[in-house]
Parts: sequence; structure tokens; C-alpha cells
Amino acid sequence: MSLPSTFTRRGMLGLTAGLSLAALAGCGAREGSTATAGDPRPGGRLRAAFAGGGAKETLDPHLANLFVEAARSKALYDKLADLGDDAAPVPRLAERWEASPDLRTWRVTLRQAVFHDGKPVRPADVLASYARILDPKGSFRAKASLALIDLPNSRAVDDRTVEFALTRPFAEFPNALAAFSAYIIPESTTDFSRPVGSGPFTFASFTPGRSTLLARNGDYWEGAPHLDELEFVLAGEESARVSALLGGQIEYAHDLSPVSARGHEGRMSVVRAPNSGMQAFAMKVDRAPFDNRDLREAMFLLTDRQQLVDAALAGAGQIGNDLYGKGFQYYAEDIPQRTRDLDRARFLIRKAGAEGLSVALRTSTAATGFVEAATVFAEQAREVGLDIKVATGDKDTYWADTLDNGSLSSFRSGAMPIESHISGRLLTGSTTNTTKWKRPEFDAAYNQTVSTADPAERTRRYGDLQRALHAEGGYLFWGQADWIVGTAQRVGGVRPAPANTLDWARFDRVWLG
Repeated sequence: MSLPSTFTRRGMLGLTAGLSLAALAGCGAREGSTATAGDPRPGGRLRAAFAGGGAKETLDPHLANLFVEAARSKALYDKLADLGDDAAPVPRLAERWEASPDLRTWRVTLRQAVFHDGKPVRPADVLASYARILDPKGSFRAKASLALIDLPNSRAVDDRTVEFALTRPFAEFPNALAAFSAYIIPESTTDFSRPVGSGPFTFASFTPGRSTLLARNGDYWEGAPHLDELEFVLAGEESARVSALLGGQIEYAHDLSPVSARGHEGRMSVVRAPNSGMQAFAMKVDRAPFDNRDLREAMFLLTDRQQLVDAALAGAGQIGNDLYGKGFQYYAEDIPQRTRDLDRARFLIRKAGAEGLSVALRTSTAATGFVEAATVFAEQAREVGLDIKVATGDKDTYWADTLDNGSLSSFRSGAMPIESHISGRLLTGSTTNTTKWKRPEFDAAYNQTVSTADPAERTRRYGDLQRALHAEGGYLFWGQADWIVGTAQRVGGVRPAPANTLDWARFDRVWLG
């Protein structure tokens, strides 16, 4: 059977020519039961199915936003750095970096790498890539992360060294090098119809909204991939990805639900990546009723986190402690896990004058488990006399709607450094400040933290920032969700790395047994 370039539930039924999905799944089970990945071996084409974005998808890495676009960009291009499993930056095209004593100048030494056309990766390519991202006329996602670069005063020192001047001292500058979509492209690039990068795969063909075919780059600086070819196919519905995987028409299915993974684990290999989705409720602290610190603390204390993990995540995760980034660099492990205390919650609600309070909890189907979590949380709140009304909004406008409107909403975040979470969401000028946490003293403490050269002292200061947020912030981080990928049993090399980190969707390390 030939591979279709896109999968939908209707298309899948057509492909099977009358076979039921159950029969197709059975076929996949028998085939998978005798095939194993074994040791790494070269050759073959891996077909990976992701949810897609239709005909508007792009191969421009600076515009990458969807998971499929991020995975394709990683296959075709490189960044100077990327994030490790703990969300700390690790070198990629940058061989190493070094800061000046005042943390305002950073020198980055490039690896000896080449683009797919055989030309070396040079400082001029790096500076041109960042100039494009920072163009005021553009709307590139990495712009905010790179904004502290004083580009006119940055320069190429020699053929392999870039010197970045910064507008202020910043100890966490490698986070900017690892920013989402901050890929390095050849200096003269203006057209991405046949993209040229320095990544492990080279371009073969692309049909927006349908499929992308890439080929092995034998000259990749980190070593050639095991696979001969990598094909991305699109399947908007999770059920279509599962059916195609069980039917042997793909080998990798991205973003599966815990229920699907549990139900089919004997017929596919399941890879669970912890800490990939931070689940929370966001309280806006600049308006009633959550401008009252006692009421916010009551919300923290009425929450049964394990029940939420079990109900909304089907157990595929771990409880949170009202802080972002559990397990990541600088996470304040010394802060005790907050536990449920209904008596204390009732006392604080009375103290806040909030007995019988009715408040809307905005949620939507924009993320898996949002509505389920909101429903469970509302039931928990009723035990202490609060009336939380679940209001399900439009999934297409949800994030924009809840950024400034309402007072309580469902929230989710992917993996990023704790510094990026703070700078992007918790400073007075942060553009995605959903909780409206605006504290000049907190801003000053953050600036002092990222200007601190000594790693131990910087870690201590990050702990102080997190203690302030844990005590009186607006994010109720109740769970850390696993990200789930399904593969054929003959696929090897897929690591359980958090989504959007270096080893997530790392197809140059994958092989077919």
C-alpha cells in the first residue's frame, strides 16, 4: 500500500478499502510483535505524523510555531544552542561561549560546520540571521529573546568567532541563543521554497498542508543520521495518527493522549517525556477577587493536585507545587510541597470576606484536559464554599481572550528555562503576563539575579524569586504533564526528552530495526 501524504479519519477509512479500524490495528499488532529496534543501523525512510496547520505551513524556521514546523526546522537547521532535559542551554553550532566580566559582551566560537550547499557557517551568517529576526518590520517569535543584543555594535572577530554586545549585563545570554526558532540561515537567504540549512537532513520536497520529504546529510557536523530519508506527514486527528501507526503506514505518531497510549501500548512503543507541559490555573492579581492574597492562598490550599493529575491527565504526569519548571535548572527544590488543607482554606476565605464567592473559570478545548481539569477543580472548590463556574470559550481565540480578560483561567506551558518564564510572564513589561503580576521590587530582584556572575549566588537569588511567587503569586501550577509519542516497535533511538528541548523530535538519532 502506498503512503498517502496526509491522513484524516475519513482518508484513513478510504485507504483501508473496507477494512475496519479494529482489523487494521490487529494487523499492526501482529507485525509489531515480531519486529524490534535492536542496535542502531543505517538506512530506510521513517514516516512521522504530526498535527498540521494546513496550507499556511512554512519552512521558514524563523516563523516556526507549530510542533511539526519546529520538528522540521530542527531537521533542516541548527541554532547556536538548544535546551537540555533540564532546560539549561547546551552548545550546538556554538562550540563554546565566554562572557566579559561585566556580562555585557559575549564571545561565541562557532563549530566547523557547513551548510547543505557546502559553504561554511560563518559569523556573517549568524549576524544576518539575528538581524532578520530583530527586523522591526518582522514578527518572528525569537525577537523578544534576542532583543537585548546591541546588533550594530556586535561583530565578527574572525572566521569562527562572533562577539555580541548586549544592552545590559545578562548572565543568561545562552538562553537567547537557544530561543525557540532562533535558527541560523545562510546570510543571503530570502527564499525558503528549497531551504538550505546546516542540519542533519537536506530538503527534498514540500507540499504545504500535506507532506515534507528530507534526505540524509552525510556531511553533518555531529555525524550523519542513521535514516536515509525522513518524511513528515500530517494528521489533524489523534485517532488518525494512532490508526496509521497501528496499520503500519507511519512509524512515529506525535502527541498521543494517555488513554490511547495505555490502550495500545502492547501494539506500539510508547515514549513518555516528563515535564513537557506545565498545567495551571492563572489568577489575575491586579483585580478582584484575586487581588486579595489570602484568597489566592486559599485557592492553593483547597486544591487536590493528585486528583487533578489522575482525572485530567489520566495519571500521565506528576503533581506540581505552584511553581514553574520542576526538575529544571534553578528550580527551588527546597520549597516544601504544598498540600491540601481545607480547614486553613476555609479560614482564609472567611478572612478575605469571600464566603459564597461566585467566579468564572475560563477554559476551552485549546489544550487537552483543560475542560476536565476545570470541572474537577470547581468540584474541589465547592467543598470550601466557593462557586466556580466553568466557562468554555472559543479554542481559536482562547489565549488572546484570557491574556487580559477575566480573573481566573486554565493555563499551560511547554518547557523553557525558568529565567525565560519569569522574563516573559512575570515582569511589569512582560508581553504574556497572564496573571498581571507587576511588582517593581520583583523586577529589580530579577535584574539583579540575571546580572550576577557567580553561579551559586545566582541560584540563591532565583530561589528568592520563586519563594515570592510561591507565597503570593497568581499561578497555581498543579501538575507536570508527560508528552506522549507512539512509535512502531522497530523504531529505536527516540528519547523521553521534554517537548521543545534538544532531544525531542531528534530524528538524526533515530533508526529503523
